Amino acid sequence: MSEQEIRRCALGADDVVLVTGAAGVIGKVVVPHLADSGLRVVAVDRAPFTSPRAELVLVGDVRDRAFVEESLRPFGRPVDGVVHLAAIAAPGQLPEDETLAQNVQGAYLVLDGAGRAGVRCAVAASSVAAYGYAWAGRDLSPPYVPIDEDQESVAIDSYGLSKTVTEQVGAFATRRWGMPTTLLRFPFVGDGKRLASQLARIRRNVAGNRRELWAWLDTRDAAYAVHAVLTSGLTGHHVVNVAAPDTSATVPTADLLERFHPTTQVRAPLRGVDSLVDSSAAHRLFGFEARHGWRDEAAL
Repeated sequence: MSEQEIRRCALGADDVVLVTGAAGVIGKVVVPHLADSGLRVVAVDRAPFTSPRAELVLVGDVRDRAFVEESLRPFGRPVDGVVHLAAIAAPGQLPEDETLAQNVQGAYLVLDGAGRAGVRCAVAASSVAAYGYAWAGRDLSPPYVPIDEDQESVAIDSYGLSKTVTEQVGAFATRRWGMPTTLLRFPFVGDGKRLASQLARIRRNVAGNRRELWAWLDTRDAAYAVHAVLTSGLTGHHVVNVAAPDTSATVPTADLLERFHPTTQVRAPLRGVDSLVDSSAAHRLFGFEARHGWRDEAAL
């Protein structure tokens, strides 16, 4: 591939961005966030929905090749960027093979299709579940914390596997077409009532969140991360953690580790309620810093 064929993730005002999964937890916040920044948004989901800030709303399944191809050229030319959020959002909603098949097929058709169409860059949702702890069905502990992107996946559930394969699809699209792809490893994402409900569950039973390592992110910060990537100037393929700097628990992080993950090596000082997920790569690559915290009641 020649240097001239390599694209750059540097979108600006009036560029068109296709957002799949636009009616989902993250998507419905991403769409107005991008629109407020001056981007023109084409919102896609598979069931009828409203998205007042989108310039165009399309209803269809991202596993339908023809629909994806049409969505990538809504105004007769390729969109400038793609934000792929459409996926089965958690295990247990469908049989395991269907979770894997739907998530991977949708990612392939959208990301490979975007690269083929000439889209300038793509961002897609992965998950910290790709590490393999969250939905393993048995207690597994990370070899070290804070967890960074160098830590290998030990996934033994189909959802975690679907995310690791989705990341590989992104890498494939970058190698094949020169389109920058950034896969964001999100933890639990929420704000408002959704976040308040999650926090209440953890207050009642801190052990119940041990496999997710008490990681979380405000939905508004997830949208901010997406926009930061689209305007970052990045090239190439990246997989990055994007989590809040603290946990979703009131118990000190060191105490949580000692109680639930005693074999895990601590590679950096853990102060107070520091997160066990290292998001420093996101800061280094596209300047991400979480702006919203749950410990301030006004944030809920």
